[in-house]
Amino acid sequence: MHMADALLAPAVAATMYVASGSAAGVSIINLRKEEATLKEDLKVKLPAMAVMSALVFAGQMVNYTIPGTGSSGHLCGGMMLTGVLGPYAGFLSMIVILAIQCLFFADGGLMALGANVWNMAFYGCFVGYFLIYRPIMQGKLFSAKGGSASVTKSAMRMKIVLASVLGCVLTLQLGALSVVLETSLSGVTELPFGGFLVLMQPIHLAIGLIEGLITAAVLV
Repeated sequence: MHMADALLAPAVAATMYVASGSAAGVSIINLRKEEATLKEDLKVKLPAMAVMSALVFAGQMVNYTIPGTGSSGHLCGGMMLTGVLGPYAGFLSMIVILAIQCLFFADGGLMALGANVWNMAFYGCFVGYFLIYRPIMQGKLFSAKGGSASVTKSAMRMKIVLASVLGCVLTLQLGALSVVLETSLSGVTELPFGGFLVLMQPIHLAIGLIEGLITAAVLV
């Protein structure tokens, strides 16, 4: 899902930089608010952000084959970071990961960085978290009144698995859709919109399922 510069028109790339930059600004503001409200020094959180960023960075460098498609996939990591760090710290950590990959490993173009941040970080860290992960984790699903500690732990594990799989599937589908939209709006593909969509969505459905299971295993 790392887009190259050649896939984006300058106007589309600039728009995505503005969108991703705005989300980064909101994240910094909210992280400062959390620091003030929870009395948690940001310096204490930075080591966890560094460790999780290194884990996701390494995970993204490992590619696996999607059978029958001729394509490969790799970990995205937005949901995993958010599950451990929260949405705002998770999003900022993803920006660092994608920037390092772009600048030092030529994995995604510099002009396309704003689009890659949006496609790979925004959906996982915000949409997946607020629409899927948090409602499931805070809801009463799998919960039993007066249950034993072991039952409670089992219910929590089931919640994590469900939230991780559903969240990753949704966010990878949205990311793939964004790639199609951004490329089509840039006018650099000869594929019709529908045909491009049919190629992208099933592959990223498989990638989302695998990522959901990996994310669940780490969070559990």
